[in-house]
Amino acid sequence: MSTVAGITVAESLRSAVTALAACSDSPRLDAEVLLAGLLGATRTALLLRADEALLPGTERAYLELIGRRADGMPVAYLTGVREFWSLPLKVTPAVLVPRPETELLVEHALQLLPLEDAGRSLLDLGTGSGAIALAVALERPRTRVLGVELSEAACRVARDNADALGLGRIEWRVGSWFAAVASERFDVIVSNPPYVAAGDPALAALGAEPALALVAGPSGLEMLSAIVAGAPAQLTPGGWLLVEHGATQASAVAALFRQHHFEQIRSHEDYAGRPRLTRGRHSGSL
Repeated sequence: MSTVAGITVAESLRSAVTALAACSDSPRLDAEVLLAGLLGATRTALLLRADEALLPGTERAYLELIGRRADGMPVAYLTGVREFWSLPLKVTPAVLVPRPETELLVEHALQLLPLEDAGRSLLDLGTGSGAIALAVALERPRTRVLGVELSEAACRVARDNADALGLGRIEWRVGSWFAAVASERFDVIVSNPPYVAAGDPALAALGAEPALALVAGPSGLEMLSAIVAGAPAQLTPGGWLLVEHGATQASAVAALFRQHHFEQIRSHEDYAGRPRLTRGRHSGSL
């Protein structure tokens, strides 16, 4: 990228897009988001400021951001913010960057938690930034929402997000899956657990994100298996379990649900048409 003094917004964006073309699926979007963040502007405002010259300090900072993005750092870590369910969430390298497909978990959870019902409860296992728990709490203010996270650093991010959004009534606990909730029971349990197999080539592009939130084990099903096996003891009679999984794992996950006496088992596609979520209702027998 050029470092000529007085480079304009438009010129800087063009150079950034070129620099990111080989490493990003959305080079233009990435370039605009990073520059808009530096300028405290919206992406739309960049069009109106196309001929404006960047200050030398801003130009240097932008070059550094583009360089880090080109090295594989997610845009969300560079800006510190990611939108999920229209909520601006703080994200750090301690948490997985929330993905749009995970909003499918929120949609299905809301279907199972009528707005008018009080006294319902939802458990979000492996809450990370708190994205799922926060979205449900926003839409269902009468539902008790509890988020569990193994990483203390990630749990701090979730708490910070809850405080910033005024959703302080959510409960957060640090612990390993169901060990953090002992004998408590919930009407709905949701989880977006690690489901990538160790050694999967896809991990090469995810090196900046926490392996703890991505890698499940040799098969990729280890965490999903533990959650499905443990859920019956934590669900109310007729309670629901919803899990996100890999696009090739739907059949294996459905088999786990059947093995542990779930009924009304169904897998659902994400917005790209890939099987991404499986849900089931527990029969009541353990």
